[in-house]
Amino acid sequence: MTPEIEQKLVELKHIYGPYSVTRVESMLLNEHTIDPLQRESRLILPGLSTTPWLSTSQFKPLHQLIQTLESSSSEIKSEIWSAIESNSDLLLPYVHYLGEQDDWSALYLYRNGEKNTAAKSILPASYNILENELANWLCPVSEMHFSILAPGASIKPHCDLCNFAINLHLAVDIPENCSITVAHETRQWEEGKCLLFDYSYLHEASNGSGQKRICLLMDIWHPDVSYAEREALVFVVKEFYKMMDN
Repeated sequence: MTPEIEQKLVELKHIYGPYSVTRVESMLLNEHTIDPLQRESRLILPGLSTTPWLSTSQFKPLHQLIQTLESSSSEIKSEIWSAIESNSDLLLPYVHYLGEQDDWSALYLYRNGEKNTAAKSILPASYNILENELANWLCPVSEMHFSILAPGASIKPHCDLCNFAINLHLAVDIPENCSITVAHETRQWEEGKCLLFDYSYLHEASNGSGQKRICLLMDIWHPDVSYAEREALVFVVKEFYKMMDN
């Protein structure tokens, strides 16, 4: 724990109460047990009601977001395909700590703490969700993007950074023989529907078809994370990335 983080936590305790960031302190002091399938994840907030796979019906506060995504799925599918077919310069190789893959690309709506305003004109339905229903849920140190997996491509098993943000997928265009595995349990996307999982657990994906697999991915706050904890965790993650860059 850096002096800057310690000072930030003291400030938050004065604002929100002496126990408001206790779980964050426990996380930073490694005072909790981590599942072996989260071994590569760096920041595990204790006490969250989480399992590798989460039900979209489990968290009532998310229902409006999920309903809007699913009811807009046809429009979202149409606009991302228009971007792909026009070879939009917003389509980029997906950059991950695993490295860069030629067969895995992305179109970002939100990245590095900023909205990609250039996407608004070509992805109006998706961008509208970013600005409205997703506004209070998107983790500001994470992303919202279309994940486009080429025919025959796979994403090797890995854990992402934390468990206090969880991964919400809208299945946009799903050919046959596509799957996602989280903590050794494999499931398939259902086109036009959302699925939710804790990506601090070991997970992987594959496209065994001859077509592109497209999902809209959103890194959202776990609903059990308080506003005080959100503020603390954003600061912690930014400090974490600073240390990684040095």
